[in-house]
Amino acid sequence: MQVIFVKDLRKQGKKGEIKTVADGYAKNFLIKNGYAIPVNERNMNNLQHERLKEEKLDQEKKKDATKEKKKLEAEKIEFQVKTGKDDKVFGSISPKQIKEDLDKRGYKIDKKQIELENSITSLGYHDVKINLYSDIYATIKIHVVK
Repeated sequence: MQVIFVKDLRKQGKKGEIKTVADGYAKNFLIKNGYAIPVNERNMNNLQHERLKEEKLDQEKKKDATKEKKKLEAEKIEFQVKTGKDDKVFGSISPKQIKEDLDKRGYKIDKKQIELENSITSLGYHDVKINLYSDIYATIKIHVVK
């Protein structure tokens, strides 16, 4: 029997996937517990409709991320830090601090989206990558001053 998975089921199938499984397994477990629905014309049309809707939503998110990228790349964030002998910075600038500064400026960025290759522990300009959407990255300038 062929079924369409409506929920992810570990080691069996992902949402939207069509698989052939044993009749008893399909009826007594997958369909009964709401993990899958049988393949028929109506369910296939619904699946295609859902895929089109998800594709349209994905395009909108990419478009929004591209707009936000342009805005972010125009920003320059400045952090004042305490320094010691030979202008050594005490501590470092963390993704949390960058996130808080971006929040003040009206951006909705999660600290997990901020990708720091190395800790920011020196004075000067530093580039920081922010993952806005699957393959869209914005690079912002961080200026660390005394």
